[in-house]
Amino acid sequence: MDKVLRDKLMTVSVATLATALFKRGLRNQVIQGVHPVRAKGVNMVGPAYTLRYIPAREDRNQLSEFRNPQHPQRVAVETCPAGHVLVMDSRKDPRAASAGDILVTRLMVRGVAGVVTDGGFRDAATIGTLDIPAYHTRPSSPTNLTLHEALDLNVPIGCGDVAVFPGDILVGDDDCVIVIPQAIAGEVADEAVEMTAYEDFVVEKVKAGTPVIGLYPRTQDHFVAEFEAWRRRENR
Repeated sequence: MDKVLRDKLMTVSVATLATALFKRGLRNQVIQGVHPVRAKGVNMVGPAYTLRYIPAREDRNQLSEFRNPQHPQRVAVETCPAGHVLVMDSRKDPRAASAGDILVTRLMVRGVAGVVTDGGFRDAATIGTLDIPAYHTRPSSPTNLTLHEALDLNVPIGCGDVAVFPGDILVGDDDCVIVIPQAIAGEVADEAVEMTAYEDFVVEKVKAGTPVIGLYPRTQDHFVAEFEAWRRRENR
């Protein structure tokens, strides 16, 4: 992933990105029901590498499956490229885990940028202490084989009611995760950086007692000069 693009997306919120995408007609890009296992205070940014689960069938999903070196869940952990985000389609079903702390630790060691599921993680308390952003619905102790069969790698999936295509750019903050179509990621990042600068100016003005009408959104011209002076002063 381009470092300049990554650096820009590290500085903006999911909320701001959602507004930038909304301006482009994209209303359904925030992954629903998914939250940080533990807030990290720093963004997760990376291209999507996907894993799709289907409902488990008992004759295909015994514990012996984990002995198979080609088991898709294990292969995903070992092949997700460094700097990417492993995104799992668990059909919004957290009754069985999508992964646990050992696999997430392996992703961390391999340099993966983050891990997202619309299901749950087992060993969530431990995952929360790892130096890798992780997002899920809730903790879930049963192994994935209980209800999920890992099937496809790096194919289009649905995660939390959002379409995720391999290479789409994922950004997560301490609230949630958003999916940015790869083709427009650069322009969305540029706009979000500009929006963030103005929003930071607005927060400062509001804290000083300025009413929001005319300020946010900016409809009064005198705020243009004030904002530009603020940018010069703050080197923004």
